[in-house]
Amino acid sequence: MKIIVCMKQVPVKDSLLKITDDGSWVHETDLNYEINESDHYALEEALRLKEAHSGEVVLLSMGPERVREAIKQGLAKGADRAIHIDNSSFTTQDPFVNARVLAAAIKREEFDLVLSGLQTDDYGSAQTGVILAENLGVPSATIVMEIQKQNGGIKVKRELESGWFQWVELPLPSLLTIQSGINQIRYATIKGIMMAKKKEIKALGLSELGLSESDVEEGQTGLVFSKIYVPEKTKKTEIFEGDPREVAQKLADKLKNEAKVI
Repeated sequence: MKIIVCMKQVPVKDSLLKITDDGSWVHETDLNYEINESDHYALEEALRLKEAHSGEVVLLSMGPERVREAIKQGLAKGADRAIHIDNSSFTTQDPFVNARVLAAAIKREEFDLVLSGLQTDDYGSAQTGVILAENLGVPSATIVMEIQKQNGGIKVKRELESGWFQWVELPLPSLLTIQSGINQIRYATIKGIMMAKKKEIKALGLSELGLSESDVEEGQTGLVFSKIYVPEKTKKTEIFEGDPREVAQKLADKLKNEAKVI
């Protein structure tokens, strides 16, 4: 069973973000990075499937040179090899473009299953995975909480709203987006870290993928990002002082007549 895991490197969640002057993104020079949370769980699920049914786990990550550090972490955990798409010649926030590039790399491999995290911690659109499945021409399931291998296919448990779940059967090959918490992720061992140094990380650019700069231009899908910004504070704090009974009455009046929560 050959499993490809799409993994993204994102800014550490508690980073102090500084928005660029044009509002297009944040200054990345002073940020620390980590593997996207739900991608951790996707990798762990791939490793468990490999251990149970044998096969190969291939990491796929797109980004600048720093992404190799995240790739090495995945290899140390047990992935067999990795593909690094160097996007130093282009940057895009468009999930359609990202999916197109990832699909070009995956089509070079004969795969049984593609796993990705449900969504990324930076943009959080949760679109790339399902668009990728469409580009690959394979069925997909989202928000997956459990995977069972069956003859000729898989059976997966999806998380729905209000505590509901849904079981879905899919043929192989297929693509799944994995929900955080599906399993307990492992740590890399010293042996795994040493072995990772000998594992292949294949670098691919646009030309190797059969793509041109026009294929990765922003806005060609009609999706335009205007700007990002810090939410403006529209409410102010009011402090009541005085006798506790009077303060309690004032608070009750405010909650009833202005906030209308009681």
